[in-house]
Amino acid sequence: MTDREAVAHLLRRATFGPTADEVDVAERAGPAATLASLLDPARADRGALATPVPALPADPYAALTKESSREQRQKANAQRREQLQGLTLWWLDRMVAAEDGLTEKLLFFWHGHWATSAQKVKSARMMLGQLETLRRHGRGPFGSLVAAMVRDPALIVWLDGQKNTRKAPNENLARELMELFTLGIGGYTEADVKAGARALTGWVVDRRTGVARFEARRHDPGEKTILGQSGRFDTESYAELLAAQTGATTFVANRLWFRYAGTEVPVPEGLAGADTVATLRALFTSPAFAQTRGTLVKQPVEWLVGALRQLGVRPSALPEQQRKQLLPGLNALDQVPLRPPSVGGWPAGAAWLTTSSLQARLRMAALLAAAAAPAVLTRLTAAPPAGRPDALARLLVVDGWGGRTRAALTPLANEPRKLLAAGLVSPEYTVS
Repeated sequence: MTDREAVAHLLRRATFGPTADEVDVAERAGPAATLASLLDPARADRGALATPVPALPADPYAALTKESSREQRQKANAQRREQLQGLTLWWLDRMVAAEDGLTEKLLFFWHGHWATSAQKVKSARMMLGQLETLRRHGRGPFGSLVAAMVRDPALIVWLDGQKNTRKAPNENLARELMELFTLGIGGYTEADVKAGARALTGWVVDRRTGVARFEARRHDPGEKTILGQSGRFDTESYAELLAAQTGATTFVANRLWFRYAGTEVPVPEGLAGADTVATLRALFTSPAFAQTRGTLVKQPVEWLVGALRQLGVRPSALPEQQRKQLLPGLNALDQVPLRPPSVGGWPAGAAWLTTSSLQARLRMAALLAAAAAPAVLTRLTAAPPAGRPDALARLLVVDGWGGRTRAALTPLANEPRKLLAAGLVSPEYTVS
């Protein structure tokens, strides 16, 4: 593998989709320096600063009373949906604009890991609050992240934590906390779930403010035995116990490998580090990581954001009619940010390669090609017609076209927008 292929592979996996210029810079710097700059950015993220966190109004439903009419409730629900749609489009814009692509993609990884859906939470404020929690703690020690998430209002609502009281323990949050977020199946017992639920009792969420608070009268202060240890566990000490398990760091390292490297190559030994950045460093420098090139099907959000970046398109700059097609397009591809299908998150691999998803991808590719920046088209058409498939590969950061793809692209050389659209749905672009 050449240095250019190595840094292109790294950037495709570590970020949402590098531009050709970013690969040029990385090639000059070399793989080691590129990885160092990804893991420890040296400058402020100008793209993130240009897409600041939105100031969201209060939950429109919170102002309603028992006397509110049906029409008022319908209006409040419509306002909720508008807020959530606006927040989702803002995040897509942030993904495209961010210069610190590793942190932005890591945020999306954690969002899928702590899979929380706005369809039940119904609050843009709470969903944004969770994103900020994941952003704040996602690069550091896993224990800090677990401690913050067990107090997260959106997660509490999503998994019925506000219904969990000393008189009627609700096991949903404790079960998923161990099974899906920290230890994995087989890392705990049913007795651990029951005791964990008791440890988590006492938290409620104020819908008006989107804030979680602890009510001592609802908490079970009694002694509990969890994972073989006994004590008067509460939310904080329970989270600390879970994060301290060797199985937790291994479980999370395996999940990172699953999303960043795929399943075709076994997880290498010794992947888990002291924090998430250390684990990513071990992942990206493992010899096994190089063997995963060309084996990972891009998630729809990853595919879309990468294409937007490479075609020089900002969602916020699109005409309203085109911008409004982005979320329905992602919905047709079965992946909309803030709306994972279940607490288990999104699927991976061949699950994204269905006949219906191909049709949706074709429609989205045509939309994106139509919106491509003039400079992108100029760069493509600057090459002679016979060289345009290769110019397209460089533009889309594809290592090379297979024979069938090249045969399909060649007749489109004089139709640059159709050439772009065809490249975006090619197997070589869809699988990184």
